[in-house]
Amino acid sequence: MKFSQATDYALHTMMFLMSQAPDKPVGVQTLADRLGVSQTYLSKMLSKLVKAGLIGSVSGANGGYRLKAHYERISFLDVIHAIEGTASIFECGLNHGEDCLIQKVVMTAEQQMEQYLSDKKIVDVARQHTL
Repeated sequence: MKFSQATDYALHTMMFLMSQAPDKPVGVQTLADRLGVSQTYLSKMLSKLVKAGLIGSVSGANGGYRLKAHYERISFLDVIHAIEGTASIFECGLNHGEDCLIQKVVMTAEQQMEQYLSDKKIVDVARQHTL
């Protein structure tokens, strides 16, 4: 399974924001420079994180992005869903309904992975590592 580059950037952005003062917004240019990506590309990804309620945006000369008050509860799965959506990674293309044994195996694996990613909080990893 492979997640998009945007998910990689989103996870790294969240880690970086967790290493900053929570009351001071970080500008998109600072984030783009830190990650080595274009400001335009990063802005699209940041919009998804804002829409998902994971970060907030502050407009104005000293504006930027910062974590929401509940940042301690943000999991890896929250960020992945914000960027990738919640569609299943596998759907059987044959027409035999819910009795597809292959789909059951893949769905069970996906549920286990999602549970692990849901349990893994970004703040816990951020405390161990600084970008």
